[in-house]
Amino acid sequence: MADAILDALRPVIEGIAATFGPTCEVVLHDYRLGEQSVVAVAGAVTGRAAGGAMSEIGLAMLARGDAADNDLNYLSRTSDGRVVKSSTMPLRDADGHVFGALCINVDVTALRQAGDLLIALAGAVPSQPVDTTFSNDFDDVVDALVRGEELARGRPAAGLGRAERIALLRALDERGVFRVRNAVPRVADRLGVSRSAVYADLAESRKEAPRT
Repeated sequence: MADAILDALRPVIEGIAATFGPTCEVVLHDYRLGEQSVVAVAGAVTGRAAGGAMSEIGLAMLARGDAADNDLNYLSRTSDGRVVKSSTMPLRDADGHVFGALCINVDVTALRQAGDLLIALAGAVPSQPVDTTFSNDFDDVVDALVRGEELARGRPAAGLGRAERIALLRALDERGVFRVRNAVPRVADRLGVSRSAVYADLAESRKEAPRT
């Protein structure tokens, strides 16, 4: 059933991207594939291709599991400073389980600049998009999330004590990182500890803060 849904959507994403033009990209994800969840892309906004990685947005969808719902019209900012307006809609199989997502990304950088100018003239403060890592390599997404936690703590992740490391792993877990296969060795490498240490600390973090 899931494969049939994905097959049916492949021509649909081409039609959506063509309708909205060169500033639009539509991405089809199959979360069953783990870190390389992108199975089809129409348009070119984030630079990803089939076999590419999900972003922090996809991880957040994974973290919500079957409780995930549509996340519409949010703003993100790419690593090169472009502003992207996006909508992410989970895909469900016949049993109602989330197995993937359909994502629409529109580069609104030029519109945003004009809008911010008008807002500033009106004396208001424009809303700020969230920095998001769009990449074909899941390592880039893990790096970005760890860097965010380092900034929040004001210390490099490799220098954290065990209690701080457990707190960091809990934060990554809540972001959906460990729902992706092979995430543990990547995180262990960035923390400068063994995989077994990450598994032990992750188990401890889940005891301290039970998952819902």
